[in-house]
Amino acid sequence: MKTDFVILWVDGNDPKWQSEKAEYSPNVDNDSNSANRYRDWGLLPYWFRGVEKFAPWVNKIHFVTWGHIPEFLNTENPKLNIVNHKDFIPNEYLPTFSSHAIEMNIHRIPGLSEQFVYFNDDMFIIRQMSEKSFFNEGLPCTYGGEEPMMFKGDTGIWQHAAVNNMGVINSHFDKKEQMKKFRKKYISSEYRWQDNLRTLALEMLFPDIFSGFRNLHGPGAYLKSTFKEVWEKESDLLNRTSSHKFRASDDVNQWVMLWWQIANGSFSPYNIDNLVCSVNENTLNTVCDAIKNQSNDMICVNDGTDENNFEHLAEELKSAFQTILSEKSSFEK
Repeated sequence: MKTDFVILWVDGNDPKWQSEKAEYSPNVDNDSNSANRYRDWGLLPYWFRGVEKFAPWVNKIHFVTWGHIPEFLNTENPKLNIVNHKDFIPNEYLPTFSSHAIEMNIHRIPGLSEQFVYFNDDMFIIRQMSEKSFFNEGLPCTYGGEEPMMFKGDTGIWQHAAVNNMGVINSHFDKKEQMKKFRKKYISSEYRWQDNLRTLALEMLFPDIFSGFRNLHGPGAYLKSTFKEVWEKESDLLNRTSSHKFRASDDVNQWVMLWWQIANGSFSPYNIDNLVCSVNENTLNTVCDAIKNQSNDMICVNDGTDENNFEHLAEELKSAFQTILSEKSSFEK
């Protein structure tokens, strides 16, 4: 079965996009509307280079955009499908500046394969990966052990979404029943023994409900049919999330789909090798070394800086990626 990639991208410097966004956002002041959420690090060419070099087996890349297209992009590449929000998101939800709203409707992308991997534009493949790293015998590969949700510091929009996601999961699945059916998936030799021990302990302490699943904050493997199923079961909630112009505290996000797959056993146990890094002056060397040394399969480079030296940080990251991905891909002009 073919596997597609889906990536969301926005050009935060586009004046037309900025103008439309301003019409809807004068009173929005939270982490869904901060400048670094839309800032462009100039790293997108390396995303395409990483895919072509390290995952050449991909069937098609669906590049989802408000309407702007990067100047470097070769739109004639047969593996590339440029997708405007208007092409798949129902008109009543548009325009939207919420990644949650876009995520809830990904399955509507025309021509999207049943198996697909969803990327944010800060998630990069940095060493060779096989298709079986994402799908095994038609099932999405993911970490399925139980992990309680624990938050520290200010509670942001994504934490609210995670809580809402688990509310959905526990409303539709009986933990005892699912543990009986899929024990070998929740407790697997693919995971560390410490992780399996934690899942066993949580089964004894909380036998009736799932306390949480891991936030991988990396590329997620999905079945298109999962999105359709969740829409059938939770249409009001997904409609509300899709209706929001910006991310809101009563939203769910893409993890509700990922965790649904875990809860119903529609996954293959896999220990995802993804490094998550927030980039600032203190972490820059660590992030760059991880890229240059290809220490993980994938890396998520979060924009975690409010510093004035953003340009310096961006140039250092480009230099690190250039070390392992110096040749242009066929997705570039």
